[in-house]
Amino acid sequence: MDQQKLPNVTIAIVLAILSFICCCFGGIPGAIMAGIAFLLVRKDEKKYNENPELYSNYSQLKTARIIAIIGLVLGILWFLWTVYQIQAMGGWEAYMEQSRAMMEQWGIEE
Repeated sequence: MDQQKLPNVTIAIVLAILSFICCCFGGIPGAIMAGIAFLLVRKDEKKYNENPELYSNYSQLKTARIIAIIGLVLGILWFLWTVYQIQAMGGWEAYMEQSRAMMEQWGIEE
């Protein structure tokens, strides 16, 4: 029987790597991409477990799962750190006031 490739592995790897890269932009974009990649991995894992002899790229699927988990954890940690920093600064109002002051200092109009 001819072995096939699992259908979502490539896109899951791409999304997992992008989530790993994007986790530093507030955490949310990276966590969303990692979540999507993780869902695609779970879908392919179910398909693989039904007929393991049909598919040849399960090791790539495991790699995508690991990278997606790392991206998800980093995205969530980065988001929590951002929320903590805003609270330590005095809340959202203080954050916005400091942002306005910095914009005025640099001559950027709202």
